[in-house]
Amino acid sequence: MKKLFLLSITILGFTFVSNAQDIADHALGLRFGSSDGLGAEISYQHALSDSNRIEGDLGWRNNDSYNAFKITGLYQWVMPIDEALNWYVGAGGGLTSFSGKNGLKGTNNTGIFIAGDIGLEYAFDFPLQLSLDFRPEFGSNDFTDNTLFDIALGVRYQF
Repeated sequence: MKKLFLLSITILGFTFVSNAQDIADHALGLRFGSSDGLGAEISYQHALSDSNRIEGDLGWRNNDSYNAFKITGLYQWVMPIDEALNWYVGAGGGLTSFSGKNGLKGTNNTGIFIAGDIGLEYAFDFPLQLSLDFRPEFGSNDFTDNTLFDIALGVRYQF
């Protein structure tokens, strides 16, 4: 009985591994987040293996009141749900810079933050990936009051 149980677990494990979807080697696009997170960010993903990747995002804003930018780097674990649907979790951090104009508080501020990431993504048969994720960020800067909970829609071209 013990041998049959171990054989069943082994066969089941090989079935899950063989059905795993490969993630795209590269994906480039936009991540549309909330205003507190500087809005839209340029987003790039690079696969490290069949189930791991790194993501880099660059957001900036320039208007009459301030100039700001944010660079984020994340390591993500990608797990398949269905043939084209994945969920992922990640962790990382980044750097922010804020330069206020017209006497705003935090006239010149640079800060660092740590971030988590959890989301769903769908990869179409053609090279388009859509994602929806939640990214809490905790750090030291005057621009976001040290805590930010960002929800964003990602649209990326896969290659």
